[in-house]
Amino acid sequence: MPSTPDRPDDSDDFAVAEATDVARETVSVEVQRDTEAVAPERPKEQRTVVVDDKVLANRETVRLPTQRRPPQRPQRRAPLPVAAAFATLWAALLSYLPVAAVIGLARTLEGSGGLGGAAHAGLAGWLLGHGVPIGTSIGSLGLPPLLLSMLVVWRLNRAGLHVTRAVGARRSGSTARALAVAFAIGLGYSLLGSVSALLVDGRGTEVTAGRAALNFFLIGGLGALIGSLRGTDALSVWAGRLPGPVRHGLRTGVVAALLVLAAGAAVTGLSVAVGGGQAADMISAYRTGVAGQAGITLVSLAYGVNGVIWAAAYLLGPGFALGTGSVIRLTEVTAGPLPTLPLLAGLPNGPMGASGALVLALPVLAGLAAGWLLHLRLARESAPPWSLVIGSGLVAGPAAGLMLGLLAKVSGGPLGDGRLATIGPDPWAVGLVATLVLGVSAVLGAAAGKLFRPTPKA
Repeated sequence: MPSTPDRPDDSDDFAVAEATDVARETVSVEVQRDTEAVAPERPKEQRTVVVDDKVLANRETVRLPTQRRPPQRPQRRAPLPVAAAFATLWAALLSYLPVAAVIGLARTLEGSGGLGGAAHAGLAGWLLGHGVPIGTSIGSLGLPPLLLSMLVVWRLNRAGLHVTRAVGARRSGSTARALAVAFAIGLGYSLLGSVSALLVDGRGTEVTAGRAALNFFLIGGLGALIGSLRGTDALSVWAGRLPGPVRHGLRTGVVAALLVLAAGAAVTGLSVAVGGGQAADMISAYRTGVAGQAGITLVSLAYGVNGVIWAAAYLLGPGFALGTGSVIRLTEVTAGPLPTLPLLAGLPNGPMGASGALVLALPVLAGLAAGWLLHLRLARESAPPWSLVIGSGLVAGPAAGLMLGLLAKVSGGPLGDGRLATIGPDPWAVGLVATLVLGVSAVLGAAAGKLFRPTPKA
């Protein structure tokens, strides 16, 4: 950069410049501004209005047009006798027509048709489905086809539910109204049974009207009671009032019994499939043409539910009888001449050997599974105490035994007065064995579930 040239030491100007400071004079300038005092603004006064009913009444209002709605009418409830009569007739018609249609078709194909004959035979079969014995030339026929009985109970259940809604008792929780609905349907159904018995009696068949009325009343009342209790929610009210072990034990017992019946159905189907050739020979033995063979097949299907219950009794140990003096169980098979029905093609030829132990394990496995499911259901809410687990398992045994014993009772009956007068399992033996086996198994299954349940992660 350029720099100031050096000056000689004897330069007066440079010495004077560095020795003195340049003085600058400052003059203060006063600026006068006109200022005005600004007074603070006062808040404006706000008037308050007291709004009361009088002020609101004086205000002008505008009514907007709206869509007019029809006035709500009170729901009309049907009288109980009318609703029960209509539902009972409809349930009876829907369970009778399939029987009459199948029998009428078979008679028509055989050349012995006739609407009156088909209606009469269908009515006799319908009565037999309700457990009403029918007297014939070979004796009393009292073995009910339980597949038809299941259809009857289902339709009565629906009738009880529909009548509950019609009379306005839906979800009322009233047990009295549920019983009233069931009694009305049972009474009307009993009347239908007695009239049907009078129509069937006297044409080669003998039917007691009193027995028919009693059976129809019991079946109609119990079937309708199931639907009415569901419709009024009285079943939930009853379940809520029961102690915990009883409530859970009853449910577990039903589950165990259903599992045993499922095992019986699997064994029955497998046995008939293995003996399919023998079943085909039985069908072809009837020289009645296609219609007769189809009728025999339908009869076997109608009694298929009976076969499932007999198979369950066979798995439990007591077995069943197919005639007087006959016994069919795991350790013994004694049977005389049997009807040539395809359903009987799956009967064992003799006692079970080492595989019998495996067959006996099926009811035990059913009880263990029911007990395990019991613990899983209890563990959803909280850790169940041992008293609840063991108590529920102990109640499950009698519940399952009672259910299977009743099914064994209704699955049997006579086929004439001869050797086939005794058919079906012994209900007392079936109920007792089921109580012991399923009760102990359910307790063990529930206890195993509590002991070996996975520990929740922290």
